[in-house]
Amino acid sequence: MAIRTFTRRFFILGNIITVAVFLMACANAFLHPDKWWFIAILGLAFPFLLLLVFIFLIGWLLARSRWVFLSLAALLLGFTNIRALIGFHFFADEYNEKKPANSIRILTWNVKWFDEQTREDGRESARLKMLEFIRQQNADVLCFQEYFEPGPNGPYSNFKDFKKIGYPYFYRAIDYGKKDTRYEMGSAIFSKYPILDSSRTSFMGPVELRAAESMLSIDIEVDGQPLRIYTAHLQSVLLQKKDYRDIAIIRNAEDSIVAASKSLIRKLRQGYSLRGDQVDIVRAKLDSCTLPEVFCGDFNDVPNSYTYFRIRGNRRDAFTEKELGIGRTFSNLSPTLRIDYIMTDKQFEILQYKRKVVPYSDHYPVIADLRLPGRK
Repeated sequence: MAIRTFTRRFFILGNIITVAVFLMACANAFLHPDKWWFIAILGLAFPFLLLLVFIFLIGWLLARSRWVFLSLAALLLGFTNIRALIGFHFFADEYNEKKPANSIRILTWNVKWFDEQTREDGRESARLKMLEFIRQQNADVLCFQEYFEPGPNGPYSNFKDFKKIGYPYFYRAIDYGKKDTRYEMGSAIFSKYPILDSSRTSFMGPVELRAAESMLSIDIEVDGQPLRIYTAHLQSVLLQKKDYRDIAIIRNAEDSIVAASKSLIRKLRQGYSLRGDQVDIVRAKLDSCTLPEVFCGDFNDVPNSYTYFRIRGNRRDAFTEKELGIGRTFSNLSPTLRIDYIMTDKQFEILQYKRKVVPYSDHYPVIADLRLPGRK
């Protein structure tokens, strides 16, 4: 009897702690990470906390215990976060490679320098395969993060190659390197439609922390309707090989776990703080836009984060509107990392969404077909 009582109390305490931590992770959506960085880091564990809460729910149901209501209440309170994490479209139509009539197709992709500066020695570059893949997608607008151009004296020109495959109009920012030098890297937008106007908003963070990148926008006109397309590469945590080794140390509970944890937490805190400030700039720009707009790019943050909810506002997430599951877009670390997004204002009808699992970058490209406002 004593063992049974102890076991029951153990699970009750475990349930209470799990629910408390789960709700703290949910609060991440409202709390600016500059001040509440530890809650922001906790948000990374949200999918696993959600699983634990659900397991407790099932367990108490089977035990016919009133403690089931604690887990049920937690799930109801966290439903907005759950809805942002998981697509619930069980009977979604299969993605059609043919673009629907009277629509615009957007592709966003962190191309990681087109595999030119990041591959291991001796491995063949995937750049030409990436160009061919992009051509096959038949998108109207391409948004790239970590876009690379080797300069006028380089062995090739990416923007000239994009012109050959049907994208004569482009706007880009050189965030790292200088124009006409060997390395020109930043974000870029390519379009099949003429660009009527463009703008660049610079994030004035430390260059050494890769925090001096840009948000770009272009205005195009489609069948008489002006639209604005934004893209940005928000602050990365900047994990290096040493950091991945630290993650392995933590996973394996090795002796140096404390030092490894401190190093990772320091980087995560720094990344969240800088990204939070960038997100506030992005939101102000989006709120001031008077045209139907689409915002897409590499947010470097998960769906239950301050970054996600601050940018989304009353906009629509193409993934949650059309897909099923979690929709991972970053190939390393955890299968829960959806950090690349396409968001639209509510004037658009989202017709299709697709994540393309290809091995050329550490990110997967995502594509959405949008119906223009007032078009049928």
